[in-house]
Amino acid sequence: MTLSIDQVVVRYPGAPQDAVDDVSLSVSRGEVVALLGPSGCGKSSLLRAVAGLEPLAAGAVRWDGSSLAGVPVHRRGFGLMFQDGQLFAHRSVAGNVAYGMPRGSSVDGLLELVGLAGYGSRGVATLSGGERQRVALARALAPQPRLLLLDEPLSALDRTLRERLAVDLRAALVATGTTALFVTHDHDEAFAVADRVGVMAHGRLLQVAAPADLWRSPASREVAAFLGYEAFVPVDAAAAAPLREALEDRSRSGVTIALAEGAFVVGRSIREAAGSGAGVAKGAVLGVASRRGRSEVRVEVDGIGAVTALGPVGGRWVPGDVVELSVDPDALAVLPL
Repeated sequence: MTLSIDQVVVRYPGAPQDAVDDVSLSVSRGEVVALLGPSGCGKSSLLRAVAGLEPLAAGAVRWDGSSLAGVPVHRRGFGLMFQDGQLFAHRSVAGNVAYGMPRGSSVDGLLELVGLAGYGSRGVATLSGGERQRVALARALAPQPRLLLLDEPLSALDRTLRERLAVDLRAALVATGTTALFVTHDHDEAFAVADRVGVMAHGRLLQVAAPADLWRSPASREVAAFLGYEAFVPVDAAAAAPLREALEDRSRSGVTIALAEGAFVVGRSIREAAGSGAGVAKGAVLGVASRRGRSEVRVEVDGIGAVTALGPVGGRWVPGDVVELSVDPDALAVLPL
């Protein structure tokens, strides 16, 4: 392994608990790992400890097996990219990227890689927020760091721009073969950028897995709730019957079924007297909203509670309607024994 974080503890004087509590993690050469968690969970403190900006209270950070204890920040060979980019306002785009770049390297090539071909002569003050972060990424990649550390680099941008830049960030890291540790509180960013995602809470690392595996198999209710699963049903409860059927054999490996938004899909409205019709369950409509081409229907399902079901745009549901519900197994997870 290239980067090894072994039982690291970061402690701030006077704090009620350790900012980073006995965390171990490895990052292989060329791998991108995201640290995902809410504000205050310790992810940025861990990143700063790897960079050498925070002292370790316990544990070790190693590179290719060699301890980095006592190695100052500027001698670790690590690149840093932060939320504000920290560009040099008095330099052009090319001047920012060329800062610290090895002789003979191509500024134009890096600008093309980050989607800013032809921007070299521009002043950074003339750029949009997204363009400035692209310059910051090019500058961080320019010295060819053996590890790139990114601390919430997209959080100051609006959601649409963040989503686009997350895809471009992933492409740039893969194209350059850069080993990276990426900190974010945004699930979509983490899943778009990383090969593996580590979920943190209260200073501890709860689970590390590939994005698809993390979503499909959260290790605990705490992880599932943070990822956005909104309801939890005992696997042997009567209300879990349609969920068990959709999961087929997966339900045998756990004690609880977790439901994400969209676990239920709304069919037609029905009358109470007509029974549940063709759907596998029924729910009473509490409210309706529209988002990204789908209707989000808040429904009350007996034995489960209020959940967010999805339906086609234009559905004419009103509070009090009873609707047929089918199950989307991709929005279900089985929590382990």
